[in-house]
Amino acid sequence: MKFVLFVEGHTEKKAIPGFIKRWLDPKLSPRVGIQVVRFNGCRELIKDAPVKALMHLNKQDVLAGIALLDLYGPDICTVPGKSADERCDLAKKRMEKDVGCERFYQFFAVHEIEAWLLSDPGIFPHEIRSALPAKVRLPEEVNFDQPPAKLLDAIYTQQTGRTYKKVVYGKDLFDKLDPDKAYDKCPHLKQLLDGMLKIAKESVLSAS
Repeated sequence: MKFVLFVEGHTEKKAIPGFIKRWLDPKLSPRVGIQVVRFNGCRELIKDAPVKALMHLNKQDVLAGIALLDLYGPDICTVPGKSADERCDLAKKRMEKDVGCERFYQFFAVHEIEAWLLSDPGIFPHEIRSALPAKVRLPEEVNFDQPPAKLLDAIYTQQTGRTYKKVVYGKDLFDKLDPDKAYDKCPHLKQLLDGMLKIAKESVLSAS
């Protein structure tokens, strides 16, 4: 059995499945797989998810479709005057309604998946780690003003003279990241992981 994970880009495709499985696998017997479906950006994911999700969810070996989007970026998340939690809730309801299948679940990285990396400064090179601002102690509060990837890009440029390369650096950093540390500091990541664990455990119970 497996999840189908819908993501918006190359970094997510390369880095996130292994990261999630490092958290899920010790908690499950039997383990479940993760098949990744990559889109070309958030707009394509939002537009095509209803068709692609139903196509995959018709297969018997699929537990659920899990869509992951950064909160920073999509038009459906641009709701002036609303908190991050409220934006997530509104966009989640819209996406799940558009797909119209009870086994499709929409989740958000607040405000980008790079927030999860900020949960453990120790994974960064010393010159980057020493330049991280105090606000990274609450990674999901690194917000729309300077979202996590832009913050990292500014620090890498200042400290090394090179930009932050999301796909290359992101894969290496996610391989080093302890999922439990990110789970403890990132409430919306916790929702994603707890949700996937619950779905997987319920499938085992229903099959027994």
